[in-house]
Amino acid sequence: MIAAFVGGLFIAGGLVWAVQFGMRVRDRELPRPTADEQPHLPDTGAVHEIREIREPDEVPHATGRERLLPHELHHAGSKRSEDQHRKRWLPGKSGSFGGGGIGHA
Repeated sequence: MIAAFVGGLFIAGGLVWAVQFGMRVRDRELPRPTADEQPHLPDTGAVHEIREIREPDEVPHATGRERLLPHELHHAGSKRSEDQHRKRWLPGKSGSFGGGGIGHA
């Protein structure tokens, strides 16, 4: 019984020490930014989402060498598609697996 009480006092003392240590560390940190220092919207307003159709950008072939170097690769794995017309879903022609539809008629 005494060992459990001493163990509880030890744990409580450790928690009190940890809180005091955290308060000292926080007092040494830089102050929080004021409202004027917070980020704000640009004068032109919010940035809006751009929707476009993307397609895979193929890796170029190494001509006359064994391999391509990193600076010879493209910066993204996809590129803007020439055809920006979005293909629409046609009823009865496609759907998800197990969607409950009758499928092709």
